[in-house]
Amino acid sequence: MTVDVHKSKRRVAGKPRPSCDLWLLGSVTALIVLGLVMVYSASISLAERSIGNSGYFLWRQIIAVGLGCMFMYLVMRTPARLWELAGPYLLLVGIVLLVLVLLPGVGITVNGSSRWLRFGVINVQPSEFIKLFMVVYVAGYFVRRREELRNFTQGVVIIGLVVTAIGILLLQEPDLGAVVVVCATVLGMLFLAGVRFWHFGIVAVAGVVTVGLLTVISPYRLQRMVTFLDPWADPFNSGFQLVQALIAFGRGEWFGVGLGASVQKLYYLPAAHTDFLFAVTAEELGLLGVITVLVLFGIVITRAFVISKEAERSGLLYSARLAQGIGLLIGIQATINMGVNMGLLPTKGLTLPFMSYGGSSMMISLIAVGLLFMVERETRLHAWGVR
Repeated sequence: MTVDVHKSKRRVAGKPRPSCDLWLLGSVTALIVLGLVMVYSASISLAERSIGNSGYFLWRQIIAVGLGCMFMYLVMRTPARLWELAGPYLLLVGIVLLVLVLLPGVGITVNGSSRWLRFGVINVQPSEFIKLFMVVYVAGYFVRRREELRNFTQGVVIIGLVVTAIGILLLQEPDLGAVVVVCATVLGMLFLAGVRFWHFGIVAVAGVVTVGLLTVISPYRLQRMVTFLDPWADPFNSGFQLVQALIAFGRGEWFGVGLGASVQKLYYLPAAHTDFLFAVTAEELGLLGVITVLVLFGIVITRAFVISKEAERSGLLYSARLAQGIGLLIGIQATINMGVNMGLLPTKGLTLPFMSYGGSSMMISLIAVGLLFMVERETRLHAWGVR
């Protein structure tokens, strides 16, 4: 026993470097590797046909993964206190980017949506950044105003106004999917922060009513809802995307048609390497592949909340709120994407974290994981008594 105590003292005195969460690291790595394989499989024909380079999308995704891993490492070595202080400034940067993307001649418009900014050869999607920036800001807000959160007007309404302002900017792109993710994430963080239940109920009902109204007053969103309810009513026009995704799932059966053997990705399923990558995965790898992806995401989300619980137990309240927000953000976006692919939710232009093609999405997802590793690292150091 004496030897163990001396060993512990030497480890504390030497400021041990805690090992990272291997379950989280392994699950994220598996999702990224599987995503790279599926992006290549889903995009090879499109890249060859439109660009003349079958590996075009794969190599761009590999570069995004490399940059994301570099940012993830840098983030995990920063102190949580720095992120807490930077929250309001990051939110301001995110708002500025959302404004810039709406300016004529500045934002890049594709298929009627202005969602990208070009910096040299790199396209940046501000809506991906604002999701994470909101989590960083809201986590700090809930810590700073934890007493006021019991008061509806002084605590809850203020954060509601911030979310509303962000939502209005996102709707101008338009990007209702990002609005739903931001609102649902903040709503979940609000509940976990311990607000009064009836306050939470008011906000939740207001959010649902608002999304419903936005759907009804917009013809194309209403058409999406009608199509979602019965995609087979117009399978070659408005219901085409969803019908092809469902066919992909049906063809996959138990073990899939084989890697690279998807038919839907060739000419039928639009956005096969981005929004509907999960459907291609289901077709080529079958139910086994679907369950694998679900389990991996389940591990990532579970570890986020376990890390949050440990941080809160150690008295690191901001770190706990941040980890909760990241777990909610990843979980909600992944659930919506997979729900859309399976025909359980109306079509939304959202990527599947860690897997879908998209540089901004990949880098933000890895930065978010870096924040989880940061929280886990500081919690371990705190447990050792290292300040």
